Amino acid sequence: MNNPKPQEWTSDELSQGYIADYKPLNFVDGEGIRNSLYVSGCMFHCEGCYNEATWNFRFGTPYTAELEARIMSDMALSYVQGLTLLGGEPFLNTQVVLPLVKRIKKELPEKDIWSWTGYTWDELMQETPDKLELLDNIDILVDGRFELAKKNLLLQFRGSSNQRIIDVKKSLAKGEVVIWDKLNDGKQSVEQFHKEKLI
Repeated sequence: MNNPKPQEWTSDELSQGYIADYKPLNFVDGEGIRNSLYVSGCMFHCEGCYNEATWNFRFGTPYTAELEARIMSDMALSYVQGLTLLGGEPFLNTQVVLPLVKRIKKELPEKDIWSWTGYTWDELMQETPDKLELLDNIDILVDGRFELAKKNLLLQFRGSSNQRIIDVKKSLAKGEVVIWDKLNDGKQSVEQFHKEKLI
């Protein structure tokens, strides 16, 4: 796993404007029905990452105006709650995702934006202006590297117990991390679950 110094990694230097995938109308990448954009390129290289192919900044296909038009059309559907940014690392692809989320906030302000990131909240507070602007346009952030030793399949919307689901607006207003008020992790360990199933 790689750990950056403040402002060491920049989107301008690293991003190639590629996306790994776009998955409309799914139920797994946050609350409600969502459209998910997977960007390409990540420098964290977490052990046990489920999506290692997206570490490559030129994996997949270039982000295009045609894809953005499709995303906006999908976002306008009444039953879609919002957009989710994943990767790869969204905060190292700000020239792709920042114009998109700003457009959504302007044209579809009722929709919410979720993002996963390998950065912790405290790290983002020391980061480049583009990363801070992206954060300011996000509603819910899942922060922190995936840590294999802390993997827990019962966690809601995240893979390891160090990661947090953060209410961005409340956190920025308060000046400290505020956890999403709908957090609902499983109460049993995987071992307890299997033991009870066998009894």
